[in-house]
Parts: sequence; C-alpha cells; structure tokens
Amino acid sequence: MSSHHIVREKQEPALIIANGESCSFELLGQLLEWSPFVVVLDSAIHRVMSLGIKVDVLLGDFDSQFDLEEIEQSQYPIEIIHTPNQDKTDLEKAFDFLIERGFPAANVVWATGRRADHSITNMTNIVRYKSKLHIVMIDDYSIIYPLLPAPAVFEKWYVKGVQISLIPIGNAKKISTQNLMYPLDNDSLTLGYRSGNSNEVAEDGIVRVSYESGDLLLMECHD
Repeated sequence: MSSHHIVREKQEPALIIANGESCSFELLGQLLEWSPFVVVLDSAIHRVMSLGIKVDVLLGDFDSQFDLEEIEQSQYPIEIIHTPNQDKTDLEKAFDFLIERGFPAANVVWATGRRADHSITNMTNIVRYKSKLHIVMIDDYSIIYPLLPAPAVFEKWYVKGVQISLIPIGNAKKISTQNLMYPLDNDSLTLGYRSGNSNEVAEDGIVRVSYESGDLLLMECHD
C-alpha cells in the first residue's frame, strides 16, 4: 500500500501513525488515500512495514532496537528523525515537526488503546496544539478533536442519534448547546467531576456548542 497519491502535500492533512492499538485496515486505507505525507512514530514502523505501507518520516527517540539500514532500504526515500527529548512524547514531537514544516492539519491513528497512560496523554495533550495545528484523532469507534480556543462557537451538521461527548480538559465554563438530547445552558464541566459524556444529536441538523473559557474535546462515537 502506498500513501502517495495525486492530492498535494500540505493541502490535505498529514497522517501520523502512532504506536497504540491498530485500527481496521479499511479505515487506515481510507486515511492513506488522502494523506500525501505520512509520519510513523518509533517502533510502529515494524507494524507499518508489515502492512506494506510507504511512509515519508520515521520519528522518535529510538529507545528500541532498530535496523535503520533495513528501514532505509525498504522505505527509500524516507527521512529518519531522531528526537531524544524525554520531556515530550513522540506524538508531541510529531506535532512540533509538522508545525515547523508548515502543515496546517494532521490526522492521527493508532494513538488510543493498549496502554491507558499513553491513550489519555495522547487525547488530552492535543488541546495544547489547537491554535497551531488542526488535529483529529481517529480510531474504529471515535473521532476526537479539540474545539477552537475559547471563547468559541462550534457548528456542524449531524444526523439524528449520533453520539457526541464533550470532555473538558481541566475546567470549561459557560457552555451552551443546541440540538443535543441533553442540552447544556451556561454550564461548567470539569474533568474528573462532571463531563458531557454520551450525549446525542436530537434531530437532523446543526449542532451548536459555545463556551467562554477552558478547553473542550468533542468526541463523535459509535459502538
């Protein structure tokens, strides 16, 4: 499978393949179709190579055993970037790399599942980048993205019954919603105490979410 198609680099989101639970091959294939630039994190490269996927960048601290010569030969021309900084996760380093290269957006797969500490860190850390990079984290059951920096208004058309969760990172205040089954009206959500979990779209049409301060993740989920 190749990631290189007629779409132009930096006009479509880059794709970051992390090292968590694999998504379905169908979903991965759909994302690769529209991702002219693919970054793989650390030891996930072995799983990616086993699927016959061509990538552009291998990035990480490389604290596992690597045969870089084999990787370079099978993935030529691949860019291998060593990022030994232990103050950031490999996913954060990938975000920094894409921002530096001028990419406006990134889809992320294989970033959830497996280790719980990695999953929650990956999901919550994306809010820090929301003003610099449009990030969407995707797995077989969820699409996760941060809403714009507050104060902000989010609007999107949905069909009735789509499950939507609003998850605060820290404390988010003065949240109001329209067209959700369980509306919020100038409410606050606080991680660990109150979240907007397992809401759903009331009717076909626009869902509107506004909030005055804090950080919110929006999750579109299905079982």
